[in-house]
Amino acid sequence: MTTPARPRRATRRNFVLEKLVLAALDEMKAVNIKLLDVRELTDIADAMIVASGTSDRHVRAIAERVIEKAKAEGHRPLGVEGQREGEWVLVDLQDVLLHVMLPRVREFYAIEQLWDTPEKARKPAPSRSRVRRSVAAAPTSSRSAAQ
Repeated sequence: MTTPARPRRATRRNFVLEKLVLAALDEMKAVNIKLLDVRELTDIADAMIVASGTSDRHVRAIAERVIEKAKAEGHRPLGVEGQREGEWVLVDLQDVLLHVMLPRVREFYAIEQLWDTPEKARKPAPSRSRVRRSVAAAPTSSRSAAQ
């Protein structure tokens, strides 16, 4: 079943929000900042930003600063997760998802590799489901004869 593509929102708003988040990260001295364009991969967000902090206190402070800056510009977060622990804080700003992590947590989960796929991997592979279904549906005697 094919689902229709969602209508694209104005990229200008997303660009402004991305710049706001990146500026707040830079202000708080976040390290290893990576911006991922995930428009073609998912409908949940247009951009994903991943950054690291040097300690759990630094991770919490970075996330809190981004939330403050976003609220000041009229972008209320839909949700914030992980603020109490401070190892991995997720800030959902609708079109932009921010992940602030400790380096060891970031290395363990490697979410950049999950979302930053090469162009060749994004193209669907040819379907062989018809062949598999016909072999699975065949009776045992014809299955052994086909092999």
